Amino acid sequence: MSVRIDGELSGGVPSRSGRVRRIVRGPRPEVVPTLVARACALVGLLDIAAGVFPRFRHSRMHTMAEVLPGALGPFAAALSLSAGVLLLLLAHGLRRRKRRAWRAAVVLLPAGAVAQFAYRHSLIGVVISAALLAPLLLHRDEFRALPDPRSRWRALANFVLMGAGSLALGLVIVSVHSKRMVGDPSLADRITHVLYGLFGFEGPVDYEGSTSWTVAFSLGALGLLTAVTTIYLAFRPEHPAAQLTPEDETRLRALLEKHGRRDSLGHFALRRDKAVVFSPSGKAAVTYRVVSGVMLASGDPIGDVEAWPGAIERFMDEAKAHSWTPAVMGCSETGGEVWTRETGLDALELGDEAVVDVADFSLAGRAMRNVRQMVKRIERAGYETRVRRVRDLGEGELERIRLAAEAWRGTDTERGFSMALGRIGDPEDGDCFIATAHRIEGAARSASGRAAVGDGWADEQPGEYGDLKAILHFVPWGTDGMSLDLMRRDRAADPGMNELLIVAALHAAPKLGITRVSLNFAMFRAALARGEKIGAGPVLRAWRGLLVFLSRWFQIESLYKFNAKFQPRWEPRFVVYRASGDLPRIGFAAMQAEGFVNLALPLPRFLRRRTAVAPACAHGLAERDVRAA
Repeated sequence: MSVRIDGELSGGVPSRSGRVRRIVRGPRPEVVPTLVARACALVGLLDIAAGVFPRFRHSRMHTMAEVLPGALGPFAAALSLSAGVLLLLLAHGLRRRKRRAWRAAVVLLPAGAVAQFAYRHSLIGVVISAALLAPLLLHRDEFRALPDPRSRWRALANFVLMGAGSLALGLVIVSVHSKRMVGDPSLADRITHVLYGLFGFEGPVDYEGSTSWTVAFSLGALGLLTAVTTIYLAFRPEHPAAQLTPEDETRLRALLEKHGRRDSLGHFALRRDKAVVFSPSGKAAVTYRVVSGVMLASGDPIGDVEAWPGAIERFMDEAKAHSWTPAVMGCSETGGEVWTRETGLDALELGDEAVVDVADFSLAGRAMRNVRQMVKRIERAGYETRVRRVRDLGEGELERIRLAAEAWRGTDTERGFSMALGRIGDPEDGDCFIATAHRIEGAARSASGRAAVGDGWADEQPGEYGDLKAILHFVPWGTDGMSLDLMRRDRAADPGMNELLIVAALHAAPKLGITRVSLNFAMFRAALARGEKIGAGPVLRAWRGLLVFLSRWFQIESLYKFNAKFQPRWEPRFVVYRASGDLPRIGFAAMQAEGFVNLALPLPRFLRRRTAVAPACAHGLAERDVRAA
């Protein structure tokens, strides 16, 4: 479902001017950089072709130049090849309006033109390079974007990709001069020649005439280019990714204290791996993380709704300054309306959040039969539950819970971003809630001295973490609500620990002053629900079938079914984006942020520190927990 609002909000949220404002879209400012980037890539390919293949055209000038003292043939071929590769690498930066990419392109285009004229005498290549240089200079004000946060991993990625590309391109260079080869070298000899040439040594392949020099300089240029770009990325001054400072966190907590009741995801803005921009008045803020060039916000802006437009404007200005793709994951309907109205962006329904009103919850009735039976069975097996605020736990017990949550994480990758806090038991998070399940020592023993576990029997042995068997962590949702953060359980415990603890939390909620509880987020919940009903059309059924198929790897259907057990009301959540073409990139960035895609090389598990705990899944369950539930 798309949402586009051109006027006053139904909730009475005015625009910055206090008047109804209509968004009129003009040509996108990215058109010029995109066209220049494509043209730059084309010129780069031409420069590479000029350096790799035998001359494009024959001329008397070329024949004379080859016999003149100090001929620049081999050097010019290497220069043309290097300029072409660099222009290809710069095309992405030009598309994102990066100032440094513009400066480099302005230097490389004339260098490539000179190389083509000196070695190939190609006037067409010179004209094309000049034709691209002109719009670069004419539209230089379009290329003002600041650098991205930097990572040392880019140096390793550059070495691997450039090394593989240089090996492939070098093999083409060696093979394209087959008419001047001495003998018929094998593929292994050619690959060996390329590897030697990348390091500046002579390989086993010989050529007639000056071709050996041309090939040698071209391969050496590729190897030097790989080394120089890798060294530059490894040793350039690092701009670390923005983090939430203590001052920012204090300001956010003050906003949440006044306005935290509005959004169940508000407390997740306190993740310390997010950055924040505040409105000019300081009454609203937007938190975000930059992932693969996407400026990814989550949930609604924090603070006074009337100040949201100012924070959103600062967010968009920051995205424009760095040429990041703006996106918002999991905002509410009101948040989506404000974002689309103030920025002209689009909104698409992403799924639904399950919210249980404590006053309406009961285990009675046919609809709750399965949950009721499961809870009763686990209680008979000798489990008890405790629901407390974090500040009411002793330090020893809290440390045990931290260690258990770390050990019981379903995957090596720490997951969570938009609907996860990323820590347990922080001194600043005393208002959070922890629900724990404990196995009573000696409970439900049989005459043989064995304890009932599920449908069978198991030896009664205390685990590494004592009688602790499962953990649920909730964050505050204003003063009268709480929002589910993570769920962890001992793999040896009975299935149904999650249902047991959710029911326990709902039953304990009135004593804690809680009237509403936000559970898991179910992606594409509406499609799954409508697609299984009688009368669903073929398109809807096909869409549901695809979602069920994807559920083998992602918790789509399982989370929906788990949430539905508790008879919640469903609150829609939206993704806000600039253009349909950005959705794949935004989706990939969101999967990276949530921990489902990990491009970095993780440390071995035994080398990691065991002090920080991150959630297993954003506002949800580990996969094994869902299956066990």
